Amino acid sequence: MSIFEALLQHDHVPNFYRVENTRSAPKLEDVAAETRRVMQESGTLEQLKPGQSVCIAAGSREIANIALIVRTVCEVVREHGAEPFIIPAMGSHAGAQAEGQKKILADFGITEEYTGAPIRSSMETVQVGVTKPHGFPARIDRYAAEADWIIPIGRIKPHTDIRGPIQSGILKMIVIGMGKQFGADICHAEGFPSMSQNIVEIGLEIIANTNILCGMASMENGYHETYRVVAVAPDKILETEKELLPDAAAQLFGIPYEKLDLLIVDWIGKNISGAGMDPNVTGRSAQNGISRPFAERIVARDLTDEAHHNATGMGNADVTTRRLFDKIDMEQTYPNSLTSRDINGFRIPIVMENDDLAIRFALHTITGANAGSGYRAMWIRDTNHVQTFYVTERLLADTAAMPWLRTDGVALRPVFGADGYFTGWERA
Repeated sequence: MSIFEALLQHDHVPNFYRVENTRSAPKLEDVAAETRRVMQESGTLEQLKPGQSVCIAAGSREIANIALIVRTVCEVVREHGAEPFIIPAMGSHAGAQAEGQKKILADFGITEEYTGAPIRSSMETVQVGVTKPHGFPARIDRYAAEADWIIPIGRIKPHTDIRGPIQSGILKMIVIGMGKQFGADICHAEGFPSMSQNIVEIGLEIIANTNILCGMASMENGYHETYRVVAVAPDKILETEKELLPDAAAQLFGIPYEKLDLLIVDWIGKNISGAGMDPNVTGRSAQNGISRPFAERIVARDLTDEAHHNATGMGNADVTTRRLFDKIDMEQTYPNSLTSRDINGFRIPIVMENDDLAIRFALHTITGANAGSGYRAMWIRDTNHVQTFYVTERLLADTAAMPWLRTDGVALRPVFGADGYFTGWERA
């Protein structure tokens, strides 16, 4: 028996109950057809001339239908006689390495075979202007700068840490994504409180000095499904993002409880969220502190393969496992910390040998609950998927008060293998 097994021998992982979120949400049934329609109606395609090159910029998030959207954009461009190519637009991600960024696109299905377009990945940037009033150099990917036209593709949503009228969207893709590590570093230099205004200032300078054909953006419902796509002329990008951000925020489901003693998260990773797990869902941000919901302890069980060993956001967890810790590559992770000026989000949590000990360690250190009456604990897959989750008995009354949440009332016991890692559920 290890020292921690001995110290935690009187702590036990409680039973859980499966909960389904049945709330209705808007959804696009034919994403490709809608992508084609909005591009045709954007009034920008007539500018394309036969033989011109068009740079399609795609990012590093697990955006619903992103490969399909990119392929459709490439098809529409070719139908107008132009030649599309694709670049990774993801700032300092993948250890700020060109080949790593190309691999991230492949993880999302964005390949030359699927899209029919070549992928050109480089970390080299070109300066296209200098902003006023702050004098920021405006830089973008070299391949993008050399193209006849650029189409940045992003997702409009609340950012994990940026606050303001412009957060995640087309402008952020233009400034931080296409700016590569250099551009991302410039935009982050004054810290997150200035990010929204810096994105606007630098983004408008880039738009004024490059040939952006249109901006493409998708929006997602609370089930991580596409419910809208838009194609926006460059001079309309700023006002369109301002108009759409509140609607994107309203679609988030998040965690329906005001307070948790413990939140268990199966997976964190940059493909899920720029912060590993989205603070808009967990209520905990290394930059903005703790908001609703308040979770006294958070356990992160594992790191996604698609994160490529980048453990950004692990500092928002209190306890993790040896499995996750062993997957961390500092050369993949710390360039994001260096670029974003974020230290707290990259701190290493308490590391336990397995899931069982990690959860029991978290439970033992909770101070805001009486173990005798049970813990208010919730178990989720990741912050992109909260339509099905598990809660302890103390949360059943709260669950019943929300008619869109359903549970069958069957108590489930988490099963841990001989190595202490979670293997599934069984009836208690």
